[in-house]
This record gives sequence, C-alpha cells and structure tokens, in this order.
Amino acid sequence: MDPTSLRDLRILSEIAERQHVTQRSLSKKLGIALGLTNLYLKRLGRKGYIKITTIPSNRVKYLLTPKGVAQKTRLTYEYMRFSLHLYRETRGRLRDALRRMEGNGGERVAVYGEGEAAELACLTLMELGIELAAVYSNGGGGSVCGHKIRPLTELEDGGVDRVVVALFRPPSVGREALERRGISPEKLVFLA
Repeated sequence: MDPTSLRDLRILSEIAERQHVTQRSLSKKLGIALGLTNLYLKRLGRKGYIKITTIPSNRVKYLLTPKGVAQKTRLTYEYMRFSLHLYRETRGRLRDALRRMEGNGGERVAVYGEGEAAELACLTLMELGIELAAVYSNGGGGSVCGHKIRPLTELEDGGVDRVVVALFRPPSVGREALERRGISPEKLVFLA
C-alpha cells in the first residue's frame, strides 16, 4: 500500500470516527505540519471524499461523503490485504531462516524487538518447536507472548545461540544495536 493511500485512509478514518476533528488534531495524529494537513484535506474535498463546511465563520467541519465512505472502505480492504500479505511473507521468510539454523547451535533463541514484529517472531518460534529464551528491546518493559521484555543491556553474547531481530525497519538498525552489545553478527536472524 502506497504512503498516499495510507495517509488518506488515516484522514478519512479520523473524520468518520470523530465528530469534531480539527486540522490541528489531524496534524498531530498524522505527525505532519498543519499547512500540509490543510492541503491534504482540500485535496480530499476536491475529489469529493469529504465535505468541508464553515459554521460559524471561524469553525470548519469535515463530513465524509458517500463517495468518501466508499473510498474509506476500499482503502481499508486494501490495507487489510497488504497487512495480511506482509504478515504471511515475513512469517515465511522467518520460518525459512529458523529452519536453516535447526541443528546448528540454535537451541537458545532470543528475540530483539517489541510489538507486532516480536509477537510474529514468537509465534513462528512456537510453531517450529523452538523455545524462546528471552525478549529484549532498547528500553525493556511490557511483555510478548508471556515473556517479560528485558532491557537490551542485559543481553550478552554467550547467553544465546541466536537472536531474531524482530523489527519492521531496515536490518541495519537492529544489527548496529546488537553489535554494540557484543553480539556476533553470525547469531542474528532478521525478519526482513
């Protein structure tokens, strides 16, 4: 799913869910400049997805049009399809990488990451019958699949045979953090 469609979906969803959405609240929610939010709203208005009304003169109200509801539905379906494809593809790659390490000293496996990516790694490990030793992230806190997320500072090279880098970001991000902790690059398995 391209970034423009994802942004449009977020704006249309926000307008549909909240009665009194403002440009400022949308700007904060999307993490973009207020002026850019204004441009996006005007573009959606020109396409007929939202109706922009001014009542009274200093208050702007945004309403989803029937065409906007249809577009939101289409984008939601596209997003779900994209997410499911990403999930299946990532899980397949991880499954292949973990199968290759079976029998190669991969008994004690840790996960580095949090959120959905770490849960995906945990579920794949369970599916393959590989025991999860621990879950680590930069700050620690929270839990994944019943494992308390420990701070990365507790991870030592000799403590695990493999580390699954469970991040939906470029692999270099996880590699650098783990190498700074002294984890050997040969022990790393990446989602992407």
